[in-house]
Amino acid sequence: MNTSDFEYELPSSLIAQRPLRGRSDSRMLVMDRGLGTVEHGGFLELGRYLRGGDILVLNDTRVIPARLWGTKAATGGRVELLFLERREDGDWDALLRAPRRPRVGEEVILGAGPSRAVLVEDGERGRCRLRVECGDGLERLLEREGEAPLPPYIRRDGEGPAAEDRERYQTVYASSPGAVAAPTAGLHFTADVLDDLAARGIETARLTLHVGIGTFRPVSTTRVEDHQMEAERYHVSPSAADRINQARAAGGRIVAVGSTCVRTLETAADPSGIIRPGKGRTDLFIVPPYHFRAVDALLTNFHLPCSTLLMMVCAFAGRDPVMASYQDAVHRQYRFFSYGDCMLIL
Repeated sequence: MNTSDFEYELPSSLIAQRPLRGRSDSRMLVMDRGLGTVEHGGFLELGRYLRGGDILVLNDTRVIPARLWGTKAATGGRVELLFLERREDGDWDALLRAPRRPRVGEEVILGAGPSRAVLVEDGERGRCRLRVECGDGLERLLEREGEAPLPPYIRRDGEGPAAEDRERYQTVYASSPGAVAAPTAGLHFTADVLDDLAARGIETARLTLHVGIGTFRPVSTTRVEDHQMEAERYHVSPSAADRINQARAAGGRIVAVGSTCVRTLETAADPSGIIRPGKGRTDLFIVPPYHFRAVDALLTNFHLPCSTLLMMVCAFAGRDPVMASYQDAVHRQYRFFSYGDCMLIL
């Protein structure tokens, strides 16, 4: 397939720049694949479309405030860093932006100082390897001075991330730090919503996939099949695998909350659809046609044109129905992307 097959026109006015006042106030488009129908409602109606015995699978990764500003020690030039992941040797993989990129061996003062980082290796597309010298640990420095790593399509007339983004660009059940982007389908949930679903007999299970920059990398190849996903870390505990397998064995549906849960479940599933516990990295790239082994239903946000996320949704529900529903959502002025509305695919 060609990447252009997943293009659609989106007015910039429909890209949600801020979260709604209430997490669960978002609208929800509902596609029923079996009936071929589309309905429009609100996220608070989610329980109406689920059945007792279904199991919601949630990604409990926690977004770290990974964006940090610094200055080049030699010149005082401004540097923007996005810390991606700590390597086994203690160095960090990061993205670095600066008007004049520092050279290998140069030092960058992190935040207000005195912590520093040395550029050990320079890579492609802004990536680099840094050796960090930080007395009480980089994680603590990021908690003090880092910013929420909002995606680049959130533009607020020169404003940086707001204080509320520390909370709102985070699910209410986030508990495992390590992501540099939020699993956005989960942003709609509140404790009250989860309690209501539990009262209806709808179970939950949690797994972890630390969302990396690769999830949001644009597809730059003409043919979809030529794109390579970057691997992301995941973990499915034995208890989570047992809960999911038991729910399906009893006739319940596995409802993935977000594309990250889809990729993790499909990575962990054996050919018969049984979820195997474990941890590792997945670079699974789901595009049409794809045979889903584990996932029966999907809650997801609206995704960027030509993105790997949109391709995965099209693999799940069919390219033509999904692209038609996106056109419908644009016509009805749904809010798009991370802080936007959602769709439920049954």
